[in-house]
Amino acid sequence: MTKKIKYINIKEFRTKGYLQEVNRRFLHPLGLALEVTTNKDGNEVINGVWDSRDDLEGIAYGLAEMEDEERLEIFRAKQRHVNQELKKRLEHRKLLFDGLVEQIPKKE
Repeated sequence: MTKKIKYINIKEFRTKGYLQEVNRRFLHPLGLALEVTTNKDGNEVINGVWDSRDDLEGIAYGLAEMEDEERLEIFRAKQRHVNQELKKRLEHRKLLFDGLVEQIPKKE
């Protein structure tokens, strides 16, 4: 029996910090970014992927220069949430994959 795939609402994906952290930790250093927009009906959707791969520094939020402490605290709270979610799964994934990230087996 196949397990039914559940989907996260894109607004929740953004507000909980998953969008921020997937962009900040993985895509931005590669010069890429997921873009979320709001449709006329109010639903948020992943609209596309920004492509700045020709820019060697990639993409950045500019957090070091940001002076808006309230906005920075939102970034911190989202980071904490994602870190807690990773920590919650770490021990189980270590048993399954010998680490947090599933490794691709080397060719024998």
